[in-house]
Amino acid sequence: MMRLTDQQWTVLAPLLPRPVKRTRRGRTRQPDREVLEGILWILRTGAQWDALPKGEYPSKTTCHDRFQEWNEQNVFPTVLSALYELGEEEHLLDLREAFIDGTFSPAKKGARTSGQPKKGKGTKVMIMVDASGVPLAVHTSSASPAEVTLVHDTLEASFGMDFPKRLIGDKAYDSDGLDVELETLGIEMIAPNRRNRKKTQDGRPLRRYRRRWKVERTIAWLQSFRRVRTRDEVKAQNFLGMVQLACIVILLRLVTSPPVP
Repeated sequence: MMRLTDQQWTVLAPLLPRPVKRTRRGRTRQPDREVLEGILWILRTGAQWDALPKGEYPSKTTCHDRFQEWNEQNVFPTVLSALYELGEEEHLLDLREAFIDGTFSPAKKGARTSGQPKKGKGTKVMIMVDASGVPLAVHTSSASPAEVTLVHDTLEASFGMDFPKRLIGDKAYDSDGLDVELETLGIEMIAPNRRNRKKTQDGRPLRRYRRRWKVERTIAWLQSFRRVRTRDEVKAQNFLGMVQLACIVILLRLVTSPPVP
């Protein structure tokens, strides 16, 4: 089961929108906490909505409709921004450098904008994390474009407004054009050169590349949510909502975890 602690709910509750009033004949609205826990069960298990355990969570229709409602109202980006600010206030974020990478989620159903790469039909998930591996931005797109062309969109999808001083990626991000574009934003791009490229990076900045395992670890965290690891949503916006919800869980655990002595 996927349950929220009282502390986590105390943080989340004020960030969710107040329900729209219905007529007297309308049914009583199920509590947001119970519905959210049902949605999180779907996110974690990757099961179909029909498989929601009866008696443990609200009905599949209630949970699915609430997910759609929140997603259409852009509630998840709003919550992520609030958690980002909370992380900054508690000095939990390290923006001296950030890491970027992409992963592939195969699509089971007829995803409309999934693309048809060599790996098969699916969606590319781009993620940027801080120096500690905390998610800072997430972006989804067709799996066809190269990752180097999705960096700007990923930065624009940042949960906060601060850009890192250094952005570190693998050889896929070795591009003169990208270097110039990021330089105008005050960001230094650090990536090892491809074999067919003239050497443009010296040894000192590339030492930071050794810590790239932190973004790979965060991708593993995301993929522990089976609804993210494999795309079941037909609509691209619904899949993005699931990815954002997974990031909410990761950030929520960070801001509600006890401080390390």
